[in-house]
Amino acid sequence: MSGEISHKGIIKKLTEKSIVVGIVNESACSGCHAKGACSMSDMKDKEIEINHFNGDYSLGQSVEVVGKTSQGFKALFYGYVFPFILVLFALILLTSLQFSEGISGLVSLFTLIPYYTILYLTRNKIRKSFEFEIKPLL
Repeated sequence: MSGEISHKGIIKKLTEKSIVVGIVNESACSGCHAKGACSMSDMKDKEIEINHFNGDYSLGQSVEVVGKTSQGFKALFYGYVFPFILVLFALILLTSLQFSEGISGLVSLFTLIPYYTILYLTRNKIRKSFEFEIKPLL
């Protein structure tokens, strides 16, 4: 369906209120000749907790996790776009205030520390804005 992101996964944990699904890593690494030298092939499987679901599921069952494309863009914005804008803004501001390029660059990079700290501290609130659906695979 258009406007959706879906991934195959396996139910790793099951309670009455939530399901934890391990996303199966389907990368192109298996056929790549450079996978031994690349850190991307060592990436671990991701886990997604789903709090709202209908139906009966069992541990180890193969499922499909579906989310809206807009959620992907939101995650991209929080993780990459806004921090880039923040660093660029700080760099331009500090350079225009006649700080040296080295100091401006370092201070601009250090603006990421409070940003990612705040992002980490508010992760549970942000997590609630990302909702996923679960569907059994046949």
